[in-house]
Amino acid sequence: MSLYLGIDVGSVSTDVALIDPRNGLVAGAYLMTRGQPIRVVQEALDEIAAAATVPHEISGVGTTGSGRHLAAAIVGADAVKNEITAHAVAALARVPDARTVIEIGGQDSKIIILRDGVVVDFAMNSVCAAGTGSFLDRQASRLGIPIEEFGTIALRSKNPVRIAGRCAVFAESDMIHKQQVGHTVEDIVWGLCQALVRNYLNNVGKGKEIRPPVVFQGGVAANAGMKKAFEEALGMEVIVPGEHKLMGAIGAAILAREARPKPATSFKGFDVARQRFVSGGFECSGCSNMCEVTEIRSGDSLVARWGGRCGKWSS
Repeated sequence: MSLYLGIDVGSVSTDVALIDPRNGLVAGAYLMTRGQPIRVVQEALDEIAAAATVPHEISGVGTTGSGRHLAAAIVGADAVKNEITAHAVAALARVPDARTVIEIGGQDSKIIILRDGVVVDFAMNSVCAAGTGSFLDRQASRLGIPIEEFGTIALRSKNPVRIAGRCAVFAESDMIHKQQVGHTVEDIVWGLCQALVRNYLNNVGKGKEIRPPVVFQGGVAANAGMKKAFEEALGMEVIVPGEHKLMGAIGAAILAREARPKPATSFKGFDVARQRFVSGGFECSGCSNMCEVTEIRSGDSLVARWGGRCGKWSS
């Protein structure tokens, strides 16, 4: 069977998806990036190779995320696309008439506006950590509750408190204050979900025409409290796909399939998981731009090099 591999390398998490020609998920892996994107991509490939038990051949590979160029160089990608395109394609594959995509990942948040299956507008918030997965993880840890139970606990709230969610620093300070005056954890956690949704809609979603069907994807979509808070704020159903954590990778895999690699895929095989790669770089002094050039080497071989504006160092 011909299968397609998608890899989404983010600053917090790395997800990999293997799909069939009908975009069905055959195998998936979701790992923390841990500041070691090369090592984690290799670990994810090992997981995928072990999980894909059906006879198959990889007919195309796509990469996305902030580490997409790095991943593309390591595995040999046929398509390298930004996160907006990958998440939009994945959302449409699962909800064909989707018109709004809310994506909240570990380090940034996005909104994608779709009309008739085409991206017509989008926005990203990568400046403030408030409203991202890493912020929620930190607050769950500080409150001593597993992040997996965060949403369930929020839904138990009877008297939600208002949390100032405009800034991560202020939100945390406000939560501590609310704890000190005796509010319950349930009420504080639910208040935080509502605050983060207000922050998202007032910043990332500002000026956007949010129409249903709304698809909520990314790691934070697992939080039932955030889903409910979005539904209350928007006054409409919010759909969370079953593979919400892997949507970036699924989109990259679909884009690889649509790229129709000719004469064959550039995929280097699952054995790259056992190769040793070394990343480095230098500052080009060829002109006043002083471009920072990144390169990846395996042994004495140069695997890839990029970063120069003029293309002098591209390979």
